[in-house]
Amino acid sequence: MVNLMKIKTLMSVTLLCLGQLAFGQGQIISQAYEISLSKFHAPATANGGVTFQECDECDRMTVRVTDGTRYTINGKAVRLEDFKKAVSQVRDRDEVTLTVLHHLESDTIEMIAVSL
Repeated sequence: MVNLMKIKTLMSVTLLCLGQLAFGQGQIISQAYEISLSKFHAPATANGGVTFQECDECDRMTVRVTDGTRYTINGKAVRLEDFKKAVSQVRDRDEVTLTVLHHLESDTIEMIAVSL
């Protein structure tokens, strides 16, 4: 069983490397931000936008979300309404961080994840 897992892992890594070689220099298609919850505003609707600030000196960014944006809490996918409810109940917003995955080409948010 262990050998089979090692073979699958090796094959996966090899395929990923070959995919990178095909792109030559590669191209960044997504940017991940780790943001304090106090510097984040959830979207009002499924086709609205999130506003966040990566650091105190950074400009605020507003990026559109879509019906395809994924919201996760503690690794579990949730609906936008459940996500907003959970993050609105956090008391110490400076101590909780979330990850925002921004697809650069479409300028949309792919995923927002938080651990509570």
